[in-house]
Amino acid sequence: MPAPFDVLRIANCSGFYGDRLSAAREMVEGGPIDVLTGDYLAELTMLILWKARQRDPDAGYAVSFLAQMHDVLGTCLERGIKIVVNAGGLNPAGLAAKLGELAALGGLHPVIAHLEGDDLLDRLPELREKGHGFANLSTGRLLADSGIEPVTANAYLGGWGIARALRAGADVVICGRVTDAALVSGPAAWAFDWAPDDWDRLAGAVAAGHIIECGAQATGGNFSFFTEIEYPVHPGFPIAEMRPDGSCVITKHAGTGGAVTVDTVTAQLLYEIERPEYLNADVVARFDTLRLEQEGPDRVLVTGTRGEPAPDTLKVCLNHLGGFRNSATFVLTGLDIEAKARFAEASLLDATGGADRFDAFDLRMERPAADTARLTLTVKDPDRDKVGRALFTAVAGTALASYPGFYLEQASPRPTEYGVYWPALVAAAEVTPEVVLADGTRLDVPRPPTVARACRERPAPVSAPRPVEGGPAKAGPTVRAPLGRLVGARSGDKGGDANIGLWARSDESYAWLRAHLGVDELRLLLPEAAELEVVRYELPNLRALNFVLHGLLGEGVAASTRPDPQAKSLGEYLRARPVDIPMDLLPGA
Repeated sequence: MPAPFDVLRIANCSGFYGDRLSAAREMVEGGPIDVLTGDYLAELTMLILWKARQRDPDAGYAVSFLAQMHDVLGTCLERGIKIVVNAGGLNPAGLAAKLGELAALGGLHPVIAHLEGDDLLDRLPELREKGHGFANLSTGRLLADSGIEPVTANAYLGGWGIARALRAGADVVICGRVTDAALVSGPAAWAFDWAPDDWDRLAGAVAAGHIIECGAQATGGNFSFFTEIEYPVHPGFPIAEMRPDGSCVITKHAGTGGAVTVDTVTAQLLYEIERPEYLNADVVARFDTLRLEQEGPDRVLVTGTRGEPAPDTLKVCLNHLGGFRNSATFVLTGLDIEAKARFAEASLLDATGGADRFDAFDLRMERPAADTARLTLTVKDPDRDKVGRALFTAVAGTALASYPGFYLEQASPRPTEYGVYWPALVAAAEVTPEVVLADGTRLDVPRPPTVARACRERPAPVSAPRPVEGGPAKAGPTVRAPLGRLVGARSGDKGGDANIGLWARSDESYAWLRAHLGVDELRLLLPEAAELEVVRYELPNLRALNFVLHGLLGEGVAASTRPDPQAKSLGEYLRARPVDIPMDLLPGA
């Protein structure tokens, strides 16, 4: 057991593989912390790590973590700071061994543990024989019917393996695919000796983990109202000060850039979520019950998160190779832009032999100004040559026979291989995590109580705005203004789906937003969603609505043909759309 903690200060130093390298040093040297965490894994990252392992079988982990440890490992050991990361990726044992070598070179002797059990790739035939269909959560298609062969398959483990490793005396815990929030819930369960059915406490830790998992996005990064932050450049990374009851304060080191406010925390809570019931491997956290309060400068108190038993299934991230892709971008200028686009399309169809020759043939136009547009062709196919040199030759051959002012902004004879993300479920009982210590000792991980849950199924779409409880929404004279004059937004990807979370900054503004923005209204503002299934959720404690646009990103980040395949800009685009807003709700009214 650790010494009793009144507060456990859990700091984040990475939101993705490629985040600010100096963040680990900044967090360790910038002020007191108890745990240093880092999130390195997105769905796409698993495919990147797989490709690295094809070149070197000993690879498959986030190498940037080793550079960060070179800077801070000695200081962490001296101060008793625990290190918990998912940088192990596809090879946590390999990263643990490398870290041990690095430590030895510096005369350091940390207790290093790693977590195993998430990698299901070799077990897929066995699990399928047992009746696990690994149906795609977006399409419902069974893996066996798809004809594909996954190259990665990793279950999202919870935080109890981390807690077990820390209880065994680990200084560093290296994980593979755990839930992002497990990097906080595991240390908190260890420090406060929580039980597996302490649902509300665990839910509070999951909420804290979701808030800090993406680094500076909680401290002013990618923030709608960034112009209100005095020093937005080089924001400090976030810290969750966890308390024994599961509540926490989100903060950052003094003197760093950015800000921690109710708005910055709200924005991150809305990032890449679906329904208000946030499913995790250890607990279901009810984001519609938590409350935020500005406790002081750069300090936001998070309380009231209710928890429910964990689902009896775990999410599984599978990736498979989809083929090859290539793109060419044409610039259209001057008069007759639409006619020039039609001419370019006809020329391309003629030169390439038609859209049916490719698995995918996507042509889309961006028009930033009346006299300028960009027309981007993206093709995908299993045949490398068809989308490589052959496509480039066909595109180049239209140069002197196409629209007036023809020029290419980008084209290449070299295609790129792409992967496809396949989200699925597996019974939690089939997954057995183990903690592995440096001497080879293996420790079992307790399994949390679970219940069968049907809420993975999508609810019926809500088309109309909801009636407003407690009185009508603000009426009176309106003015045509961008939606973002009144509300903030944060958007992101969930496989082939995208979410847009919108939050208001006053009760009156939320009443108007809730009453006036339904699914049909959203489709009018975002024509690309006109034919998609869109689901609307309400989080009144955050004064927020969350819209999930199913299928907007096609087969997901690596395979999407959208210019913004992760939908990061979608919320800001929506904020720029004009709507009729009551005049007295607008700032300065």
